[in-house]
Amino acid sequence: MIVWLNGTHGAGKTTTSALVQQLLPDSRVFDAEKVGETLMDITPGLPRTTNFQHWPPWRPLVVETARHVLDYTGGTLVIPMTVLVERYWREISAGLAQHDIPVRHFVLHVDQETLLRRIAGDTVTGPNSPFRLQYVEPYAEAARTWLHREAEVVDTTHLTPEQVAQHIAEAVKS
Repeated sequence: MIVWLNGTHGAGKTTTSALVQQLLPDSRVFDAEKVGETLMDITPGLPRTTNFQHWPPWRPLVVETARHVLDYTGGTLVIPMTVLVERYWREISAGLAQHDIPVRHFVLHVDQETLLRRIAGDTVTGPNSPFRLQYVEPYAEAARTWLHREAEVVDTTHLTPEQVAQHIAEAVKS
């Protein structure tokens, strides 16, 4: 099984994924961003893009990596990865379905005021990260148009990361 944690940058996916992994027996965290980093390391570089998810190889490579890891280890993969383009999500979820891999798709949602406050106070990527800020509106648009219909939405606005992880782990176990 895959537990996919979606949501905008700064919603708490990375923190939550580590906590969920501790609560789910036989689970591992797979950071699909590493697949993008591998593609970025190709020389000479692939065509310029603002986001490695736009490269067509990224989506099937995520599917194949997840499939092979699960074939090797079994259990559950927890994948903290923002996917805001509906077509990309459909490619990934269809690819996983072709291999009979069940997916529990959660969106970690946070109201915009709280999100902006978290981004402003971020000590990891730095305060007011331009990278994180550039995804605030695309996330809001995806949430309005498709994303919240395609996932189990967990409003993290007033929850601790531990509470969010507990909620997700209980949902997965039930």
